[in-house]
Amino acid sequence: MRRKKSPLRRAVRAVFLIGFAIAIIHIAHALTLDRIIQYLEVDFHSPNISAGLDGYRIALITDTHDISEERLGAAVRELNERGIDLLLLGGDYASRNPADRSYTTIRTMGVLSGVRATDGSFGVAGNHDSRTDLYTYMEANGITPLSNSGLRLREGFFLAGTQDWLTGHADIAAATAGALPGDFVLLVSHNPDISMRQDTTGVDLILSGHTHGGQITLFGIWAPALERRFGITRYGQRFMSGWAYSHDGTPVFVSNGTGEYLPRMFARPQVVIVTLRHESYIQ
Repeated sequence: MRRKKSPLRRAVRAVFLIGFAIAIIHIAHALTLDRIIQYLEVDFHSPNISAGLDGYRIALITDTHDISEERLGAAVRELNERGIDLLLLGGDYASRNPADRSYTTIRTMGVLSGVRATDGSFGVAGNHDSRTDLYTYMEANGITPLSNSGLRLREGFFLAGTQDWLTGHADIAAATAGALPGDFVLLVSHNPDISMRQDTTGVDLILSGHTHGGQITLFGIWAPALERRFGITRYGQRFMSGWAYSHDGTPVFVSNGTGEYLPRMFARPQVVIVTLRHESYIQ
């Protein structure tokens, strides 16, 4: 007569099988979708967006790190096929390897200079970048650095960018000082945490990166161990990926980043394309 398995043994076996299945799913995702760049198209509606800016397309590339020249070149070609009005670079272009950082940044700026954007290309520094060197490489490739500074790109449209929150002296007020009343103000800042520490009431939209979509997550949910050990963000799931709000209500979009840093799990690399929509466009 066969002895029945105890409830405890059955429970342990079930837990093991579930854990094994979850591990296989995540490994498979890391080897497939997490290695394919997602071109994420999002619309942003605001009453401060003039009718003349309706349909204006902004691409955000950030956290390129150790992406290969071939993969980045493919992203450039894809953006040129889709057509954009403005390219924004969100910081962290340097390699993880200190010996390769300058080479990687120079190469990255050279490849990104191939993007055709009606109003040009602008970028900020991240916590892995040397600002002085980066700004030199940007300018040599026709990319305008934003360092607590901004400019009016078009009538009613002010673009601003800050230094990095962790390694620089990020200052939203200084970056947006030139904006006029009624301007739609777009701020690029590598680390979204700044939106919880400084006044953002004069800003309509903030674009950031830095958190890599959590990098290694459980079905896309933030892994708290990463937050505690590496100090990626003080605000956990809030700024992991996608839409969020600053402490005073300004919309923030956080990109997963485009490049390679560590293995990704349920945190696909992204190029984000934001299309501005005049409020009256909403049906």
